[in-house]
Amino acid sequence: MLANVFNTRKKRAQNSGLLHDDFFEALVATEYPYLEENGQTYLDYTGGNLYALKQLDQHHHLLKSNVFGNPHSTNPTSQLATQYVQEAREKVISFFNAEDYFCIFTQNASGALKIVGECYPFDRESFLLLLADNHNSVNGIREYCQRRGGAYQYCSIQYEDLRIDDDMLNALLDEHDDKPNRLFAFPAQSNVSGVKHDLQWIEKAQSKGWDVMLDAAAYVPTSKLDLKKVQPDFVSVSFYKIFGYPTGLGCLLVRKDKFRKLVKPWFAGGTVTLASVQSKHHYLAENHERFENGTISYLDLPAITIGLNHIEHVGMDRLNQRVGALMDYLYRELKNLKHDNGKPIVHIFGPEERKDTGGTMIMNFFDAAGEMYPFEYIEAKTNDRNISIRSGCFCNPGIDEINNCLTTDELSRYFSSREKGDYYDMIHFLNKMRGATRVSVGIASRKSDLDVFIEFVKGLKNKKVDLTTLA
Repeated sequence: MLANVFNTRKKRAQNSGLLHDDFFEALVATEYPYLEENGQTYLDYTGGNLYALKQLDQHHHLLKSNVFGNPHSTNPTSQLATQYVQEAREKVISFFNAEDYFCIFTQNASGALKIVGECYPFDRESFLLLLADNHNSVNGIREYCQRRGGAYQYCSIQYEDLRIDDDMLNALLDEHDDKPNRLFAFPAQSNVSGVKHDLQWIEKAQSKGWDVMLDAAAYVPTSKLDLKKVQPDFVSVSFYKIFGYPTGLGCLLVRKDKFRKLVKPWFAGGTVTLASVQSKHHYLAENHERFENGTISYLDLPAITIGLNHIEHVGMDRLNQRVGALMDYLYRELKNLKHDNGKPIVHIFGPEERKDTGGTMIMNFFDAAGEMYPFEYIEAKTNDRNISIRSGCFCNPGIDEINNCLTTDELSRYFSSREKGDYYDMIHFLNKMRGATRVSVGIASRKSDLDVFIEFVKGLKNKKVDLTTLA
C-alpha cells in the first residue's frame, strides 16, 4: 500500500516537471507562435496536428529554389523530383524501422485502407474480423468482403474501460481456420478514447493463420511504432496527423512477404511496366509503384522528410512522456470537479487508470440536476471562447453505440424503418443521445491550454441547463 502511494507521488512529481518543460515552452513560442497570436486554444490534435514554422520555411525554400518535373522520366527536372520522392520513402521506412515493408504513398490513411479492402482476396472462402473500436475507414472494408461473398464479425470492447474483450477475441481468432484468407483489422490506438490496444494481438493472430491490418493513424503521432518489434501485414498512416503539414498524404506499409496477396483489380498510369491495347495484356510493377495510381504528389512529398526530421528533433519518447503528463493532469482536474450537491460535472469514458492511453479523451457534461448537456451546447460555448475541441461520434460508431447504451434491437429497428437517415434523425427516432466531446493534446499543447478548458468546465458548476433553449 505504501509502495503504491510512493509510486503515485513519484509519478505526479515527474509529470509536474514535464508540464512545465522548458524545451516545449520554447518550442511552442518559436515554432507555433500563431496559436497565441490568434488567441486560439487548440485541443483537437487527433483531428489534425499542427505544423512548425520551420517546416513551412524549409519546404517553401525547396520549392522556390528548384525546378521539379513529373517523375517517370529521365529528364533533369523529373529526376530531381524522383530523388526527393525516394528520400521521403526512405525516411518513412527508417522512421518506422520498416525495411521489411514496401511504402506505398496514398492520399491519407483512408486511401491506404481502401487499397487493402479493394485488393485483399475476399471471396466465399474468406473472413474479416473487426474490432468494435474501429474508425469507419476500417469498418468500410466489410463492404468489399461481403460483396464478394465473404463473411465478417465484430469483436466487442468492454463497456467499463473500452479495452478489448480478451476472452472474446481469443475465441474468435480460434474460429474459421478452414478459411484460407482471414483478415483481422484493428487500431493501435482508439481515435476516440485514446486507449492503446495491445500490439501483442498482432503476433497472436498471425500465429493462428490470420493476416493483420493495423490502423496506426491515431497511434503514431505520439508513440513510436517499430516494425521490427511488431510486424503487422498491413499498416495505414496519415502524415498530417503526425506533423500537421501537408494534408493529403498518407501511406500503406505492406510487408514484402505479403505483397502478392494484394491482388489489384485494375491498373492505372504509373502502376504498370507494360500494357497493350491490341493484345489486352499488362504487367504490373513489382514494388510500391503497383499501387500508386497516376501521378503522385511529388511537390508535397519532400515535406514528409522535413516533417519527420522535425519529430525526430523533438524526440518521440520525450513527446510521448509530455503528452502523458498533460493527460494525467487533465484527467485528475476534471474528475475532481463536482457540483455543490456532490454530483460530478464530467463523466470521462474509458479506463480510470490512464495507463496505456494516448493524448485523446472523451467525455460528457452534466448539470447540477444530473441532466446531460448536449454535446452541441458544449461545442458552441467553447467555440465562443476560441477553444477548438471536437464533438460527435468521431467516425467511430462502435464506441458511440457502447457509450450511449444502444442495443442491437434498437439499431436494427431504426435502420429497417427507412432507406436513408442521419445522426440527428437517429437521435430523434430512438430518443437516446448520441455523441460526446473529445479533447486531444499534442506537440504544441501546454498546461495553460488545459487550464483554459478546465476553467470553462468549472463555469458549468451548480448550473442547470434549459434544454428548450438548445433546439
